[in-house]
Amino acid sequence: MSTVEEAGHLPGLAAETIGRRIVAHGAWGETVAVALPELSGDQARALCDHIRARARDTLRGMETARIVAAIDRASACLLDRTHPLRRKAEALLPVVTGYDRETVRLGLTSTLKTFRRPQLLRFLAEDFSNPGMLDGFQPAVKGGLVRARGPDLLLHVWAGNVPALPLWSLVSGLLVKAGTVGKLASAEPLTAGWFAQAIAEADPALGECLAVTWWKGGEGGAEAVFLTQAECVMAYGGNDTLAALRAKVPITTRFLPHGHRIGFAMVAREALDSRRTGPLARLVAQDIVRYEQQGCYAPQMLFVERGGPTAPDEFARHLAHALAALASRHPRRRLDPGEAAALAAWRSAHEMRALDSDGRSGGATLLGDPTDPWSVVLLDDAVTLGPSGLNRSVTVVTVDDLATVPALVAPHRAYLQTAGIAAAPARLVALADDLAGSGVTRITALGRMTAPEAGWHHDGRFSLLDLVTVTEIEASAEAAAEGFAPYAE
Repeated sequence: MSTVEEAGHLPGLAAETIGRRIVAHGAWGETVAVALPELSGDQARALCDHIRARARDTLRGMETARIVAAIDRASACLLDRTHPLRRKAEALLPVVTGYDRETVRLGLTSTLKTFRRPQLLRFLAEDFSNPGMLDGFQPAVKGGLVRARGPDLLLHVWAGNVPALPLWSLVSGLLVKAGTVGKLASAEPLTAGWFAQAIAEADPALGECLAVTWWKGGEGGAEAVFLTQAECVMAYGGNDTLAALRAKVPITTRFLPHGHRIGFAMVAREALDSRRTGPLARLVAQDIVRYEQQGCYAPQMLFVERGGPTAPDEFARHLAHALAALASRHPRRRLDPGEAAALAAWRSAHEMRALDSDGRSGGATLLGDPTDPWSVVLLDDAVTLGPSGLNRSVTVVTVDDLATVPALVAPHRAYLQTAGIAAAPARLVALADDLAGSGVTRITALGRMTAPEAGWHHDGRFSLLDLVTVTEIEASAEAAAEGFAPYAE
């Protein structure tokens, strides 16, 4: 049975004038036909004008508390499994993305819980000592007054490797009162539009201040209009894609790229006893299985320290067992030919390493069968950080001391972001300090690598502060104004 679903959210444009490109998703008898909006250059310009005007006339005057309340209501709708949009998401996203239904259900809930009112307030407080500066001038610590304004037109160019991932930047834009246009990814073109619809239901005026659309990259037309009209462009994707996009953005436009990253985990000897080993392995397995390591924060390599009650090779076997157990509850999505080839090449390289080592130090041990929907490779000696084959493949690297890991990951500084660590408090802080020097920007617990907290500093940046322009009234101007007041006479 085939379903047709219209993607996007396009206020200010007559629905009957919008062209659509039908893209089929799914296989094996269950498909979804997604109707992606295709705008002409004139329609793109009209949409930009509409969003910019609403941002200036409506959004600027909204209290931040009102925006928070609308996002909270939209999130509550999509958290309600009886709501039509949530039912639609649970029915269609597994077909569109290939992820199993339970993974989609749990992933949606986890993401949406991040955008409830308490979490949004933490998000604001993390970046602004006084969030009131988004509503008007506030006293500055150094004297004078200060306020922050988001761009009149903020363009998001989203990747589609993880469902609902666009909501992070969409919410960030709304919180700083930016007129927002988001570009859908063909791989997951639905969630952002549904969320925008929920925002419009919660607060129709706010719904007029954001749009969600699509265009085929590199074809000019609408793309050129959006890239030249935006005051700020926030983009996600591979480095080549981002470099090509940057070349099209005017030099005066703020460009905030988020490229591919590689995550890793570390387990200290004090965490490896008979009571903790099994649960820790299950937590690592959850981070690996959740969205098949497609997110930039998922672990691809695991450094395990010698000297604990449980040896690294035994931990690797626990991890393999945990991955096998999860495979029955969360079946791996079907791989496309390119993904299957990459995974096979990764595994083959380690098979050759195992043969070449001939039992010598530095050998590789492969756990599991090639037909298993997961792969664990155990390396006897420390190696520098490297990518896995993704899709439930991980390398377990034995180290004598976790203190050596920062040097092993430092060569990939440009690609580092998340490290999951299981260690005692003093060692956690010491390791974190060294990892920060190597380029790691987020350190979290095992099992939480793929679930960032509200207000996290994506790639080490301030999610909201990077979007705003700050205007200051210096103390001198404030003092001088006193001389012109009626009471100065």
